[in-house]
Amino acid sequence: MSGKYLNSFSTLKKITIDSRHFSIFSLPELDKQGIINLSQVPFSIRILLENILRNEDGILVTKEDVEKLMKYNPLQKSDIEIPFMPGRVLLQDFTGVPAVVDLAALRDAIKDLGGNPDHINPIVPSDLVIDHSVQVDKFGTRHAFSLNVKKEFERNKERYFLLKWAQKSFENFRVVPPGTGIVHQVNLEYLAQVVMATDNLAYPDTVIGTDSHTTMINGLSVLGWGVGGIEAEAVMLGQPYYMNLPEVVGVKLTGSLPSGTTATDLVLTLTEMLRKFGVVGRFVEYFGTGLSHLSLPDRATIANMSPEYGATMGFFPIDDMLLDYLKQTARSIDHIQLVETYAKEQGLFRTTETPDPTYKTVLELDLSTVEPSLAGPRRPQDRVPLQKMKTVFFQSLKSIFNKPLPEYIKEVNEKFEVTDEVSALKIHMNDSSELTHGAVVIAAITSCTNTSNPSVMIAAGLVAKKALEKGLKTRPWVKTSLAPGSRTVTDYLQRAGLMKSLEQQGFHLVGYGCTTCIGNSGPLPTEIENTIKNKDLVVAAVLSGNRNFEGRIHPAVRANYLASPPLVIVYALAGRVDLDLTSEPIGMGRDGLPVYLKDIWPTEQEISDTMAASLDPQLFEQKYQEVFNGDENWRSLLPKRGKLFHWDKKSTYIKKPPFFENFKLKAGKISDIHGARVLALLGDSVTTDHISPAGNIPPSSPAGKYLIAQGVDVKDFNSYGSRRGNHEVMMRGTFANIRIKNQILPGVEGGYTIYFPTNEQMTIYEAAMKYQENKVPLIIIAGKEYGTGSSRDWAAKGTFLLGVKAVLSESFERIHRSNLVGMGVLPLQFLTGDNTQTLGITGREIFTISGLSGELKPRQELTIQTINEENIRLTFNVIARLDTPIEIVYYKNGGILPTVLRNMMKKHKS
Repeated sequence: MSGKYLNSFSTLKKITIDSRHFSIFSLPELDKQGIINLSQVPFSIRILLENILRNEDGILVTKEDVEKLMKYNPLQKSDIEIPFMPGRVLLQDFTGVPAVVDLAALRDAIKDLGGNPDHINPIVPSDLVIDHSVQVDKFGTRHAFSLNVKKEFERNKERYFLLKWAQKSFENFRVVPPGTGIVHQVNLEYLAQVVMATDNLAYPDTVIGTDSHTTMINGLSVLGWGVGGIEAEAVMLGQPYYMNLPEVVGVKLTGSLPSGTTATDLVLTLTEMLRKFGVVGRFVEYFGTGLSHLSLPDRATIANMSPEYGATMGFFPIDDMLLDYLKQTARSIDHIQLVETYAKEQGLFRTTETPDPTYKTVLELDLSTVEPSLAGPRRPQDRVPLQKMKTVFFQSLKSIFNKPLPEYIKEVNEKFEVTDEVSALKIHMNDSSELTHGAVVIAAITSCTNTSNPSVMIAAGLVAKKALEKGLKTRPWVKTSLAPGSRTVTDYLQRAGLMKSLEQQGFHLVGYGCTTCIGNSGPLPTEIENTIKNKDLVVAAVLSGNRNFEGRIHPAVRANYLASPPLVIVYALAGRVDLDLTSEPIGMGRDGLPVYLKDIWPTEQEISDTMAASLDPQLFEQKYQEVFNGDENWRSLLPKRGKLFHWDKKSTYIKKPPFFENFKLKAGKISDIHGARVLALLGDSVTTDHISPAGNIPPSSPAGKYLIAQGVDVKDFNSYGSRRGNHEVMMRGTFANIRIKNQILPGVEGGYTIYFPTNEQMTIYEAAMKYQENKVPLIIIAGKEYGTGSSRDWAAKGTFLLGVKAVLSESFERIHRSNLVGMGVLPLQFLTGDNTQTLGITGREIFTISGLSGELKPRQELTIQTINEENIRLTFNVIARLDTPIEIVYYKNGGILPTVLRNMMKKHKS
């Protein structure tokens, strides 16, 4: 043991659990030595400290790295960079396919350079869950699930061939086949171990994932968060994840949730609160007596939405509630004993007597103040109290969507009051498909955020049942869907006798996957979509997901609201969002009397009794016994075996990427950027949905035209997400979102720009290709919070392939900035007080960026000089957001993967 680990600080010791012997790197030993005061250190930092102690090897992790972390002061902002070595990597198929494509291309590249392709193999255990591909084509029928799965395999067979090849070809790589569940729920219920043990060495489970909602596992006390796919690939190949040690914000929870509220209401409240405070780039850690009143699934719901409130993660420490959940989900007794003993031995176990750690900042929330809520119409942090939903919708109709109010509404003191009760009632109770503003056309129980939580799923089933008893049915214009995050959900709903009620309300099983939450809501009925288009309506979607950005859920649906599963059912019954459910009826019962929310909302006792009768550890044990086997569709896939992937030149799903073409073992020199043109000038809160859109591929778009030229029928386009293994599609889809607003073209929506040499308006892709032909470098300029949303590596890859050399913004979301660096694109940040308005930048200028050719330092100031069409010059400084020394190395090499490839070739040649 001493030969394998350096153990510079003499913390390696042994523990015994029921005659089983384990070695651990003891944190209390550091406390005994007087090096740290463990009780004051946040739990999340304790896990990082163990990680760096254990991985000290003198090469990737040095004694100096450990010493730097041991000087951690919770009250001081730190510029310490540490090499974090995650225990696992987690991928979903949208981000996993391009990762596998890159690894396959790396094997080709290393062979071409005279190396051994076997060296390109995951070193860190990696799991990929196929969950992002199923789409809601069929709904409202008991055959919806089988028909959607059939369609999924028809559309994605080429992608699944690649993943099946990877499952057989790569070591340390497992694939959970389609139709099993959502990656984060499968991770929560099965994959995560809390404490890992390898060669009798016990250590905390840690994970990075290629999906921003990897943070859901923080609810199970597993340290982990989403990173770019490029960074994940590097970690898979044994490289550390280099990170600046973040500040930790403590959120003290007290009290308990009032009756009638759910974990969804709580997380929307926290999202609003934490976004307003500002926790981007920070850890959030929850503590306080309120934790004792939050179930493990409640905690997972809160942790899941860490990206929505901007935190790197939202961590909950280990306690008795966690041990109970491990029992409920059929983890072995031996493993549960390991988790409990290890956590207590290491000072990682919380009880009501545990001293509160010291945090840089402490925020407080009394759970008893939480009220029923939604969030929308287009951002998850825009919480709407249920009783204000009607008012907020009409305000949005005017201020956001620029539509006139209905004739029967008057505005008084910012409250919208009905002037014609008869007209209002007619609209609200209308059972025809004559749509108006505010009609709910999509009601989806979707997303791991909430479907992992039995309490809200049982509540949804009880609402459906009680509504049927009252004679209320889902309105005919509502597209309904039930897409749980794992097969255990449908099992316990069936055991509870609630599945039949959900189906009678139109909420049939449509698939086990993300579906509507990631934009795979499928088509609306033709007559509904035509009515929306012809009448230019602002209709609504209500979903139990975590994202509701513009253009994400469905192109025809402009108002999108996040809500708990039971509220999704309620809005499907009402068919509208422009009513106050706390005082107005949902509809008329069979007895001719109005039915109100209180009439169909279940009590806490009803929910808990139903859960007790229907949940059983055997459900989890049975469903996860053959989790990697898949159904007949998956088993029938028989790709060619071998270390090298057989690229099919005719494939429109999987293409060998151009990232290693003409690759040289020695990196070129970095030089200043001269004569750059602005490809797009964007505003605030530009998301990765805007940059690299998921969802439908319009036939008239550059990507659509490319597919048609390849002989693909429009009906077979599938989605952008499903074609992430084809760079030709993805680069054409970059900045092609239908709602993106390029300020170079005021009043124009969509992926268009001006090609300045001829002053022509054209698509961003077409302009980028013309600039590339003439060797003109490009830049993107944006406002605050550039790159929020899902951690899509293609938002950076597409930017790179369009020829963009730098992105200049007022601020960046963490993952996207990191992804840009990982692709060799330079992130630049305006100095405080500077932006496009204060500097008078129009986007029509020519840019020169100076200061790159010298010896770069982290966050170095660079100089930008511009010249506009009137030959007026402007000079200002910006910060190069290369935040750490390793990011400078990546940038100089042209990205992470070229760095890894060069290092591998050096290592195996020496």
